[in-house]
Amino acid sequence: MKPSPSELPLLKVLWSETELSARELHEHIAVRLDWSLSSTRKTLERMVEKGMVTCSDKHGVRVYRAGIGKMSTLAALTRQFAEAVLEIDGPMPASSFGGSRILSEQELTELEALLEENEGK
Repeated sequence: MKPSPSELPLLKVLWSETELSARELHEHIAVRLDWSLSSTRKTLERMVEKGMVTCSDKHGVRVYRAGIGKMSTLAALTRQFAEAVLEIDGPMPASSFGGSRILSEQELTELEALLEENEGK
């Protein structure tokens, strides 16, 4: 499942923070996306319906967690970009993402394996 440009920032925060309320998520992305809290909540509701995010109540507060994996999502987005924008049909080396602030060395290795596995799909 590939998140939309408005869903991806929320997922990125949840991948790094694990579990947050809508307000906490909003505080992380508000400046970057110039959204209201109600827009963040509406987007989260749609993401829950799609299975991208899960939610539960914790001490009377609804908290959200990523419902889809970071690496499989990034691999799908990378493959889509390579094919649609760059018109690359062959393998795309994960080493091109070595300067990423959201990927560890272990995650880069995992991404490379997923890109090779999904090649041609």
